[in-house]
Amino acid sequence: MSRRYVDQLRDGDNLDDVYLVTDKQLRSNRNGNLYLLLELRDRTGGISGRMWNAGEQVAREFDPGDFLHVGGKVQLFQGTLQVIVNTVDRVEPQKVELTDFLPHTEQSVPKLMERLRGYLLRLGNPHLRALAECFLMDEAFIRGFATCPAGVKLHHAYVGGLLEHVVSMMDAADKLLPLYPAVDRDLLLMGVFLHDAGKTRELTYSRAFGYSDEGQLIGHIPIAVEMLTEAAAKVPELTGEPMPREIMLRLHHMILSHHGELNFGSPKVPMTPEAMMLHLIDLMDTRMHMVLRELKEDRNNPSAWTPYNANLGRRIYKGGALGDLYSEGGGGYD
Repeated sequence: MSRRYVDQLRDGDNLDDVYLVTDKQLRSNRNGNLYLLLELRDRTGGISGRMWNAGEQVAREFDPGDFLHVGGKVQLFQGTLQVIVNTVDRVEPQKVELTDFLPHTEQSVPKLMERLRGYLLRLGNPHLRALAECFLMDEAFIRGFATCPAGVKLHHAYVGGLLEHVVSMMDAADKLLPLYPAVDRDLLLMGVFLHDAGKTRELTYSRAFGYSDEGQLIGHIPIAVEMLTEAAAKVPELTGEPMPREIMLRLHHMILSHHGELNFGSPKVPMTPEAMMLHLIDLMDTRMHMVLRELKEDRNNPSAWTPYNANLGRRIYKGGALGDLYSEGGGGYD
């Protein structure tokens, strides 16, 4: 019998299949009775599960990152599907097909990598092109860059997500740069490439998506600054001279300021045209991905609106004809 993926689940369905548990919380209800709140996922998405009257003994039987055979029933609650879990049994990883559980980019990773290399190897500035070559020659880094998600939950949270996000940003920059001739093209494209490079070490993505110890303690922005400094030290082997200080200063600033605002985790605010454009393109690609994902993944078909998204601070209107397109996976998402 073929498995039931999360995006196939509907209100009233009986559940009897294996899912990856990515979050586990033992909570108490108003009466003080303990219950388990779970996040169950496969490659198509996630769904919350509640197991009532589950004590500490059940909670100790598995951890986030484990595979669970889940028995229960799907129900619609406040506009969102959830699972009322009756039984859970831990399943050994070797007994499951891992490709069923990690979501992947729908785009071709080799083609995305070819486009990335094309942008970087056509850089006109010899110092920046040599810097790009130092990263591209690092096989371990490139493997991670092609595999890493761009985030754990918020956006591009799937294998290949970081690569897709960066290439999408480069495509956007390529279209926008002719409108702003004062912006340095090579510097902006290199900043796009490097801005989230630290996520290859910040995140873990071999089974469940999460944060490494280094990621928790330092974060992807300082990690990316360190990676840039290390790669720049190899540039003289290709060019015969060190990276110019002005270029390094501007690249460091772009990495440090790409979140845009201090209260969004940016150590600095953008203070150069390239840094400002990097931030705005990053914000646009991130937010548009989140909005289009809400429309595509919403399974509350009777409603013209998606459920409230706390990160976006709003619900998204599906409406008539467009709602039909998005529910079928259309609407220009790909």
